[in-house]
Amino acid sequence: MSAFIPAAKPIVGDEEREAVDRVLRSGMIAQGPEVAAFEQEFSAQLVDGRTCVAVNSGTSGLHLGLLAAGVGPGDEVIVPSFTFAATGNSVALTGATPVFADIDPVSFCLDPKAVEAAITERTKAVMPVHLYGHPADMDGFAALAAKHGIAVYEDAAQAHGATLHGTPVGAFGTFAMFSLYPTKNMTSGEGGMVSCATDEVARNVRLLRNQGMERQYANELIGFNARMTDIHAAIGRVQLTKVGAWTEQRRANAAFLDANLEGVVVPAVAEGATHVYHQYTIRVAEDRDRIVTALREEHQVGSGVYYPIPNHRLDSLKKYAPGLDLPETEKAAAEVISLPVHPSLTQDDLERIVTAVNTVVKAGA
Repeated sequence: MSAFIPAAKPIVGDEEREAVDRVLRSGMIAQGPEVAAFEQEFSAQLVDGRTCVAVNSGTSGLHLGLLAAGVGPGDEVIVPSFTFAATGNSVALTGATPVFADIDPVSFCLDPKAVEAAITERTKAVMPVHLYGHPADMDGFAALAAKHGIAVYEDAAQAHGATLHGTPVGAFGTFAMFSLYPTKNMTSGEGGMVSCATDEVARNVRLLRNQGMERQYANELIGFNARMTDIHAAIGRVQLTKVGAWTEQRRANAAFLDANLEGVVVPAVAEGATHVYHQYTIRVAEDRDRIVTALREEHQVGSGVYYPIPNHRLDSLKKYAPGLDLPETEKAAAEVISLPVHPSLTQDDLERIVTAVNTVVKAGA
């Protein structure tokens, strides 16, 4: 029997292990010189030199970014429902209200037209997610922001290196968050990075991550312990040297799948957009659960469903969305399957994935 092809596969090699050992030998394990270097290198490589602040998780990055931008009780922030719950959670954790809007069915990202319909006098900002590694319609959101006097924030958790008209994601909003969780396109083991448009927002995030202090014992505000360790930063610095090549491999893998899959809707790429394929997400018209099971059990091909329950229907968040109808979100939640696209795939793996999907989909036709 052929070996199982996992849906995702973190890549951690000898260089990452050596970097961790270097930090452990140094005795400087908490937030220190590795974190500072990682912030500078991430800034230069991925977000056009914007100031970056490292934190202990992507969710912390969203939460602290929102607080640093002044979001709090009485405010509304418009977010997609078709994403991981951390997006809505982070808004709720500030005391503000997450307002869910529908997605564009082609990109799976938040739809500016749906957002405009959801704007009220309490709307502070819109926070699109660059879902699956495809940039959201930042031109559309910039126009909304100018028209209605609201801010734009970015959840770039899945989109390291994605661009729109040559501008990298993370360089559009007041702040942007990148996740460094193990299955992301690059990892620090666990962690997040906040890209900041202004010195004020960057300073606020730094204060918030470190108990509200810039100098020891001189606490300026009530903050958190959301620091990244030098151990995690050392891993991230090594991964940063590799993520460009990994992204090109993901894009090549996606191109092969695009050219050879049959009977499914393959991911679209908007004009002017660079997709980094954190996930390669197809749509199937029906029998999604049967297809996922058959891929796994009959063909040893892993896949994922991101996300089967829209946020506005989760027990944790549905109180913010009574009676809300988001038809494109519901349709996507019922139809999507994410196939393996990670850079560890061999040509044989890719051919097996294509054969498996085409066989299973045809069998149900």
